[in-house]
Amino acid sequence: GMDLLESGGGSVQAGESLTLSCVVSTPILIPYSMAWFRQAPGQEREGVAFLDADGSRMYAETVVKGRFTISRDYTNNTLRMNTLEPEDTATYYCAAGLPEKAFLKFPNSFTWWGRGTRVTVSA
Repeated sequence: GMDLLESGGGSVQAGESLTLSCVVSTPILIPYSMAWFRQAPGQEREGVAFLDADGSRMYAETVVKGRFTISRDYTNNTLRMNTLEPEDTATYYCAAGLPEKAFLKFPNSFTWWGRGTRVTVSA
């Protein structure tokens, strides 16, 4: 099965950067899409970035605002977050799903999830 592990979270001040990593230690042998979601306390989980098996990217632009970049070496992926703001404070989750079945607007469409890594941005 798919074992996803996030890392790279931490506490930063507004304007600073972080890079989150998602390591897939037991990857499946068929193509899979990957994404990052985030969830703040008391809020719904929201999509951040999507990277399909073919390398195509999608971002939730109202969230990312041109500041984040998702990339993968196929098996694993990273999320580079620049110019962080206090509203970026959340637990960030890596997710994987089957191509053409997983969609960033629908967290439940993803099959595999990591446990999350926390990001705190102070003003």
